[in-house]
Amino acid sequence: MPSPEKMMTTDMIESNNIKSSAPLLTQRYLRLVTKDGRSTLQMAEVRGMAHLRDVWGILMDMRWRWMMIVFSASFVIHWLVFAVLWYLLAEMNGDLELDHDAPPANHTICVKHITSFTAAFSFSLETQLTIGYGTMFPSGDCPSAIALLAIQMVLGLMLEAFLTGAFVAKIARPKKRAHSIRFSHSAVVAHTEGKPHLMFQVANTRSSPLTSVQISAILYQEQESGQLHQTSIDFHLDSVTVDKCPFFIFPLTYYHSITASSPLAALLQREAPHHFELVVFLSAVQEGTGDTCQRRTSYLPSEILVYHRFAPLLARNGKGEYQIKMENFGKTIPEFPAAADSKSAKRTDKEIRINGQHTDSFQLSETGLTE
Repeated sequence: MPSPEKMMTTDMIESNNIKSSAPLLTQRYLRLVTKDGRSTLQMAEVRGMAHLRDVWGILMDMRWRWMMIVFSASFVIHWLVFAVLWYLLAEMNGDLELDHDAPPANHTICVKHITSFTAAFSFSLETQLTIGYGTMFPSGDCPSAIALLAIQMVLGLMLEAFLTGAFVAKIARPKKRAHSIRFSHSAVVAHTEGKPHLMFQVANTRSSPLTSVQISAILYQEQESGQLHQTSIDFHLDSVTVDKCPFFIFPLTYYHSITASSPLAALLQREAPHHFELVVFLSAVQEGTGDTCQRRTSYLPSEILVYHRFAPLLARNGKGEYQIKMENFGKTIPEFPAAADSKSAKRTDKEIRINGQHTDSFQLSETGLTE
């Protein structure tokens, strides 16, 4: 009878020789969603300008460096456009070649001391920012100058209101708060209360609590047609019966029971490792602001550890107070069960192969996965 080490080596070699049925998920970039929650999907050959209509959404999704460039460029362009208009007004009115300190008696200068484009740009800047140095000013006897001044002030105020609102909205977004939520790097499959469960951990690394925490998960599998099939996976928190956890300040462990009806049960019983991706979504409400933040992560088959459990996180200090040991967050401990009796009537011939590695029956018969 071959040794277990030899059987494992043979199984791994055979699994590597099996042609994958999911080419899109087995190429260089394996994930649909990265560990930090970013989507790797790309839109190819997008035509038209329909996406540019959502200017506000584009600004919200823009990085801060580009936001600063847009902010600066918008004001500079606004000043330049009206500098050109002030210069054209001065030229049409014949003010460029005159001595503004001693103009002709029968000539009305629209804007004092605009004799060049540089002076026109300076006046546009002073007008928009209401600096008012006092050297250049429009004449009340020139209706064109008063009309242009009103137009610049109205458009300038609209531009300032829009960009200021975009800055405030971007700063107030709960996206940064979501970065303080951490998922365990790996998920584990272990027995809890005599039944196998898929488990992962999530932690709030800030002292301020989150409320109304809700977990949802989608299992993505690629079909032979190239379409991605989505299946909802239910996770629960201990014995909490409500869908939302009302208080999130210490690390939580979420469970999915691997029963006969679980989509993961069929995947775990495959003879060859099947490529799939489990994407987990967490939504929570900030207690101070009431804003909703969301955090995402994903787990590949290689990140699901069988016969492991998470290291304990809660302990008590010398004063009897609870203390969170974050150095243990995400750490797993092997937990190999006793070998099942081969003569037991409950034992089946089903085997689990995770990531090309052979394991025992994993006591699937105890959960009713096989009949």
